Amino acid sequence: MFAFVSPSRSTARRELRPDGLDSLLSLARLHGDGWGWAGVDDDSAPTMRRSPHSAVTDAGFASAIDTPAHAALVHLRWATAGLPVNLDNAHPFLVDGLTFGHNGTITPIDDLRSLLSPASVAALKGTTDSEMYFALIREQVTQGLPLLDATVQVVRRLREHFPYASLNALLLSGEQLIVVHASATSALTAHDISRMGPLADDLPSGHNEDYFALRWRQSPDGTVAISSTGVAGDGWQALPAESVTAIRLADRSREIVELTPTALSRS
Repeated sequence: MFAFVSPSRSTARRELRPDGLDSLLSLARLHGDGWGWAGVDDDSAPTMRRSPHSAVTDAGFASAIDTPAHAALVHLRWATAGLPVNLDNAHPFLVDGLTFGHNGTITPIDDLRSLLSPASVAALKGTTDSEMYFALIREQVTQGLPLLDATVQVVRRLREHFPYASLNALLLSGEQLIVVHASATSALTAHDISRMGPLADDLPSGHNEDYFALRWRQSPDGTVAISSTGVAGDGWQALPAESVTAIRLADRSREIVELTPTALSRS
């Protein structure tokens, strides 16, 4: 996953920089079960492009990462074993002016579905745990909670039910980027590693050992970027473990909620 918030219009390609883009495309050989881009421009609601095809072979990916925006997120999907590769399951998801991408697996999926309201279950378009995670957050927003509070509440609830799941996620609205870094107890399984096959030796440094880490970087012009392992390199700082960060698009100010123990900081 990759995202940025810029004081002026920029593109994902520019903010990735050549080394980051090379690493992202290297990852796309494994994470080739779809790609997605969502962006916000000129205080408008997010727009989205996505595909069930690999970013390496899909010409639409190059067009998406060249799209100017004040804020954007990019997601490469590595499908959970057993879940279909199709457009409805590609990330990010876009509903009611809110986009969402997730890096992780929440199982058993039937247990996750049981947490949803009947209306949310009926509204699902795909079959992923990620879409259900997103639906839980939207349920709280619909009940009147601000997006940051809704996200924190859902992440804490899911952590209780699924203690080893990675809940890492990006949410983008017209006002803010929300970054969930909740994967301190998560790791790639032996089955996950076996699925990499001959690609394992060519993946970016740290992919296997620190797969779920999220980092951030602030450029001299004030642009804030967020990236997962494999794209972030020199000059990036680790995001606090088990935290949810909100970045305002208007001024790039940050509000961080630590999931355990409960704390709040602003910068």
